[in-house]
Amino acid sequence: MPATMRLFAAFAACVALLISPLAAASRTLPAEVEVALERAKVPRDAFVAVVQEVGASRPRLSWQPDRPVNAASLMKLVTTGAALEMLGPAWTWVTPVWLQGTIRDGVLEGNLVIKGTGDPKLVIERVWLLLRRVQQLGVREIRGDIVLDRSAFAYTEANPGDFDGEPLRPHNVQADALLLNYRSLVITLTPDPARGVASIVVEPALAGVRADNTVPLSSAPCDDWRAALRADFTDPSRLRFTGGYPLACGERQWPIAYADPKSYNERLLIGLWREMGGTITGVVRDDASPAVPPSFSLVSPPLAELVRDINKYSNNVMAQQLFLTLAQTQRGTGTPDTAREVLQQWLVTRFGAAAHGTVIDNGSGLSRQSRTTALLLARLLQSMWSGPAMSELMSSLPVTGTDGTMLRTRANLGRAHLKSGSLRDVTGVAGYVLSTSGKRYVLVAIVNHPQPHGARAAIEALVQWTASDGRPERLNDQ
Repeated sequence: MPATMRLFAAFAACVALLISPLAAASRTLPAEVEVALERAKVPRDAFVAVVQEVGASRPRLSWQPDRPVNAASLMKLVTTGAALEMLGPAWTWVTPVWLQGTIRDGVLEGNLVIKGTGDPKLVIERVWLLLRRVQQLGVREIRGDIVLDRSAFAYTEANPGDFDGEPLRPHNVQADALLLNYRSLVITLTPDPARGVASIVVEPALAGVRADNTVPLSSAPCDDWRAALRADFTDPSRLRFTGGYPLACGERQWPIAYADPKSYNERLLIGLWREMGGTITGVVRDDASPAVPPSFSLVSPPLAELVRDINKYSNNVMAQQLFLTLAQTQRGTGTPDTAREVLQQWLVTRFGAAAHGTVIDNGSGLSRQSRTTALLLARLLQSMWSGPAMSELMSSLPVTGTDGTMLRTRANLGRAHLKSGSLRDVTGVAGYVLSTSGKRYVLVAIVNHPQPHGARAAIEALVQWTASDGRPERLNDQ
């Protein structure tokens, strides 16, 4: 190579170093992070991280930023960030309802029709309000059917136990255009020492479903109290408890996904309607809604409120509802494939080459196939910080040591908003950290390893290092 070309190449390399956003980034991990990884027997190559002051052009720390990894529930930041930008924080789901027929003397001679549009929060209280509105319009008896239009989402229903073999875990509930009460039950156990039993209350009351109303108390310690109950949910119409309940546990609640999800809507609507004093002669069935204006509509809380539920508590089924809603609103078809295309296109349009390596499987991150990079998540958080929905996204993230999924962390108590992610072989956090100097940093840290949870101490050490503006500081034990 001629001398002039060598000189030009050297000059270009220097310029590249000056303008590269990674130039000033630390290429080594902080000592306290290294120590924590070594104690956990997790190799440094299993760790990816970016720390960057908000608004800064270069990161403070950049460790394997371009390496695609499984980010688990941190993928919810992609789903919720895209939704806040595409739909807006005030966006709502509207569930239309038709009283299809004539009403006379409290009798609807015809059908009650409900069209689902993907509302992630049609919880029991809001379903009650919907049916209460029907009664306020003069209906006490339905001499027809309850017709459910669930056509807004089109997908193949999967076995809810496919992911981890636990179909009764609420996080495995499948998405649905008309998702009522997350297709779940809450079992409340309350000790009654005078009678030597714990009372059992199951909410909501489903038509045709019976449950034992007491279980014997035991003097056992409150360890694995769910196993001690020896619950039998194999018969969807009968919930049995053949064990005992430790008195030491006090009152506890046990949320479960209903064992027969296909019959849940029917059982819930019939059970609640009858509980409210209504009667019905027909059945609950699926069909198309009429092409005329509805009798009334039920409007969801605003998107900003629902994004808070999704991120604070890492609600998988709500994230899936939002994922399919993006497909339906942007492309007119609420399918998983369309939702993946919408999110992938949004990432490429907004973040260009940083989106390289990202694989969108679903909206929740409950996946073995999803992949993204620490760089992409850091860019997303930087973009949201300077965008109009900054306050909505940031307030949706759990506050360290205070609430949501970060309630039990010891790192940087109350001074960081961090979304957590966890799977069998993944642990990570992403969000914003307020340092002692008053600077705010974007932080992303993810571990992919067969034994990732021992590395949580390394992530906490990085959070503390960031909160100290990169100065070594002993991890707060409070």
